[in-house]
Amino acid sequence: MKIVRVHYTIATEFVARNKENIAGVADELRAINHPGIKYSTYLLPDGKTFMHFDHFENEEAHQTLMGLQSFKKFETELWSCRFETEPKLEILSLVASSTDILG
Repeated sequence: MKIVRVHYTIATEFVARNKENIAGVADELRAINHPGIKYSTYLLPDGKTFMHFDHFENEEAHQTLMGLQSFKKFETELWSCRFETEPKLEILSLVASSTDILG
């Protein structure tokens, strides 16, 4: 299993577009229904800091996400915005979970 956490803060004027792009990624993931990908994104209380928290069965599943047209659009538009805090990517290790994350 590969667990990825990414967080960043963007300029307020880009928040709505970023939310739309993230929803596009989630929609495409629901459409392909890949059992080895659990994708979620959260908006922190400041209203402009995003945290992506993703679980992948393996590296191939991670590459599937990154190859989606919606993800490429999200990533391209994200890097064209004005960051207040640039993205920080962390690879995490699961210690315990109350549910079977990848079912």
